[in-house]
Amino acid sequence: MMRRRYLSALSALAIAIACAASPTSAQLIVFDPNNYAQNVLTAARELQQINNQITSLHNQAQMLINQAKNLASLPYSSLQQLERSIQRTQELLAEAQRIAYDIKQIDRAFSTTYAPVSTSESDQALIANAQTRWQNSMAGLQDALRIQAIVVGNLDTHRKEMSVLVSSSQGATGALQASQAGNQLLGLQAQQLADLTAAVAAQGRAQNLETAQRIAAQDQGREQLRRFLASGRGYQPSIVRMFHQ
Repeated sequence: MMRRRYLSALSALAIAIACAASPTSAQLIVFDPNNYAQNVLTAARELQQINNQITSLHNQAQMLINQAKNLASLPYSSLQQLERSIQRTQELLAEAQRIAYDIKQIDRAFSTTYAPVSTSESDQALIANAQTRWQNSMAGLQDALRIQAIVVGNLDTHRKEMSVLVSSSQGATGALQASQAGNQLLGLQAQQLADLTAAVAAQGRAQNLETAQRIAAQDQGREQLRRFLASGRGYQPSIVRMFHQ
């Protein structure tokens, strides 16, 4: 269709030029239809090549635009928020009271305060150890509650972060943005697992301290009963006068 339009336009232009020629010219103008048709075809081919080049440039520009979208970074990042949450959880674990998450400290406590009762220990030492074990158990329970509180407090933050990241992933304009949103969702999941790990560790510590206290108390109770019933050194009955008898 385009080729026919160009041929018609060029034909009309040639006829107009021929009709407008000066009659006083001494030369006779000769119209060669074959040469004219060949020139028109050549012009049409050149025009078609130009159109093809324009189309090719348009496709290349569109391809560059798509590549730019694929390489565009996600405008939102939850990294700082996740790092702050993890740092706060780590700080609470580091603030563990008395017997903390330290192997040397644990071994030292179970070789002294939680060690089997020696027959040579004084009654005052037994009472002091029992009080220390009770304080350790109370501290472990308090630490566990603090960790659980921070984990519960992070739930609302996690919900907001997840909502933003899912929306960013669904509205991603390119592969890079979608990938970054997915990576941040994985980071959020890792942070939730870290909170869960901290809560389980704190709860396990509290339960273990309570169990150790109970076992040590049983051992101490047996020793104190033995001393109470020991012949000559244990309980000695005595006469007690009441009501001014």
